[in-house]
Amino acid sequence: MNYDYRAIVKETLTIEATTLISAAENISEDLDKIVESILSCKGKLIVTGVGKSGLIGAKMAATFASTGTPSFFLHPTEAMHGDLGMIAQDDVVLAISYSGESEELSSILPHVKRFDIPLIGMTRNRKSTLGSFSDYVLEVEVEKEACPLDIAPTSSTTLTLALGDALAICLMKARDFKKEDFASFHPGGSLGRQLFVKVSDVMRKTELPIINQQTPLKEAIVAISEGRIGTVLLRDDENHFVGLISDGDIRRALLDESFSLEMPSSTFATLNPKTIDDENMLASDALVLIEKYKIQLLVVVDNEKNILGALHLHDLVEKGIA
Repeated sequence: MNYDYRAIVKETLTIEATTLISAAENISEDLDKIVESILSCKGKLIVTGVGKSGLIGAKMAATFASTGTPSFFLHPTEAMHGDLGMIAQDDVVLAISYSGESEELSSILPHVKRFDIPLIGMTRNRKSTLGSFSDYVLEVEVEKEACPLDIAPTSSTTLTLALGDALAICLMKARDFKKEDFASFHPGGSLGRQLFVKVSDVMRKTELPIINQQTPLKEAIVAISEGRIGTVLLRDDENHFVGLISDGDIRRALLDESFSLEMPSSTFATLNPKTIDDENMLASDALVLIEKYKIQLLVVVDNEKNILGALHLHDLVEKGIA
C-alpha cells in the first residue's frame, strides 16, 4: 500500500501545533504560584517521572540546570531504593505523569510529602493520584494524540516538553538571566566558545606587522609578507592607528598610473578602517561585525587609538567561533 508520507507529516505537525496553541490559551491558574515556589527554593528543583514522561523530565531538568535553576532528574524506582535521600528540606519536586496514575510515581508521592516541601504536578487530571498529592498543578491536556490510534504519547509529550521550556523561560526572565550567565554554564563545545571566548583570548598581540604611515610602499610589501595576515597596520608618529594596507590594496595600487614603490604607504592605504575598542567583547560578537562589513581583519585599539592586537577571520575559524 502506498502512503502519502508528506501528508502524514503535515497532519502530525498540524495536530501537535494545534495542541500547543490551545494550551497557550488555557494556562494553569497555578502558574504564578509554581514559578514563585521555584524562585524561592533554596535547594534544587527535582524532576521525576517514568517512561516517556521520565525522558521528557530528564530533558527539562537539564534545561533548568543550564539556565540558572539548580535541578536534577530523579527516577521514581531508584527513589524507592535509596535515592529519596537526594531530596532535602529546601527542595521543590516537579512530578510528571500525563494520566496522573503512573504506579511507580504514585508510590513515592506519600514519601515526598513527608519532606513537607512543594510538590508540583504536571498531569491532565487534577483529581488523579498525582493531582491530589500536588500542591500546584500544571495541566497537560490534549484533545487527541497525533498517533493514528490516539494511544502513543505524541501530542502530550510535545506539550509537556513545551510547558517545561516555557517554565524555564519564566524563571530565566525572573532571574534576569543574561548571556554571560549562560556562558558560565556552557564553557565547553562550540556553544561555549561562542558565548565564553573573548576577543582578547583570540586576537594576535605580538609580532604584528606595524609600520609608520610614511614608510615606502616597498617596505610595506615586505611587512605584509612577514606578518602572515595579508595586511600591514599603519600608525602615525604618535603611534596611533591610522589605517591598513592589504594584498588587495597593493593589487589595486598597481593599476594606478602614478604608482611607485617609493611612495608613502598611506597613499594607497585604507584609512580609518573598522576597529573595536573593547578587547573583552565576545569573539562571536566580533565575528558578527566582520561578517557585516565583509572584512577579514579587525584591529583592536584602546581609547587613544593605540594598537592592542588584531583579530583575523582565520583565527576565529581556527578556534571554532566561525
